[in-house]
Amino acid sequence: MKKIKVLQISKFFYPHFGGMEKVVRDINIGLKEDVNMKVLTCQVKGKGNKEIIDDIEVFRAGSIGTYFSVPISFTFPFLLKKISSDRDILHFHLPFPLAVMSYLLVRPKGKIVVWWHSDILKPKKLYKLYKPFLRRFLNKVDKIIVATSYHIENSDILKDFKDKCEVISFGVDIEQFNFTDEIKEKVKKIRRKYGPKIILFVGRLIYYKGLEYLIQAMKGVDAKLLIIGEGKLQGSLQKLAENLKIGGKVFFLGRVKNSDILAYYRACDIFVLPSIEKTEAFGLVQLEAMACGKPVVNTSLPTGVPYVSQDGITGITVPPKNAKALSSAINSLLNDKILRKKYGENGKRRVEKEFTKKIMIEKTFNTYKKVLEN
Repeated sequence: MKKIKVLQISKFFYPHFGGMEKVVRDINIGLKEDVNMKVLTCQVKGKGNKEIIDDIEVFRAGSIGTYFSVPISFTFPFLLKKISSDRDILHFHLPFPLAVMSYLLVRPKGKIVVWWHSDILKPKKLYKLYKPFLRRFLNKVDKIIVATSYHIENSDILKDFKDKCEVISFGVDIEQFNFTDEIKEKVKKIRRKYGPKIILFVGRLIYYKGLEYLIQAMKGVDAKLLIIGEGKLQGSLQKLAENLKIGGKVFFLGRVKNSDILAYYRACDIFVLPSIEKTEAFGLVQLEAMACGKPVVNTSLPTGVPYVSQDGITGITVPPKNAKALSSAINSLLNDKILRKKYGENGKRRVEKEFTKKIMIEKTFNTYKKVLEN
């Protein structure tokens, strides 16, 4: 049987750290036996190149840098035209305005699948200029994948394209979260170093994550906060912790190897995702914490975030931008071991039933087949 030829088009790609990049790589690895896959992406800054990752060709367009998280690349449209010439499906991961504008400019062949990760919120003026072009592009799209129905209901543009939308939830590889002897030893070291009460955050240190509210919340929490991730806000966040005189219980660990992050999930008592903007459309890290049996404190954003970890079932949901509510939720869980255990077990079951990578990969492959059949 002839393999479907797919070009995945993503703003950045592994080893760049982020939810979108993880989804693209998971699809690559999960489908490489059944699909002839290639990836087109951009350098954050620097010359373009071509490399093999996970036995798949990855083409990186050169970039002079990024503006509002969007790479500025003059070669991208030409690479899109060239690399897509033999592809059956072009799988765009949005938001990625450069890819949308490039498509409209060079008009490559192939069916179009979009994975809509989130709406664009900033900068508003530029989005207003870009929106008509995005509509033109979506009119040409064959299928739009969203991770939850909330993505459609709360999007200012997807409502008009409901008939093209299909829900495929993000998923994690359950087997990766096995509590091995090696992980147990790492957990012991982490607990010895940071003490018996650990709060964990994993993600980029950027505006919409709302980390300043979590740091403020820690003023009223008797525990250590471990922050895994990098980003341009690190300096100001560290300064905030020092100004609040809680530098001794807020630790910035930077980037941590994937093989070690699992130990931090296992070592923590509570996982917190304090995001404040719709840009946080799902919160894949919640699934990773839930797969390790940890309760989650998240925020009531009009996105998939509170759908993933549900208030009163797998954790506690609080209003965004509310340090006092975060502090209260964290303390109520810290003070109730039985509740932590109950929410953690509920979360683990929820992941195993609805959010596995196997389900995500199978549904994605079926979408490819359906698009080509039509």
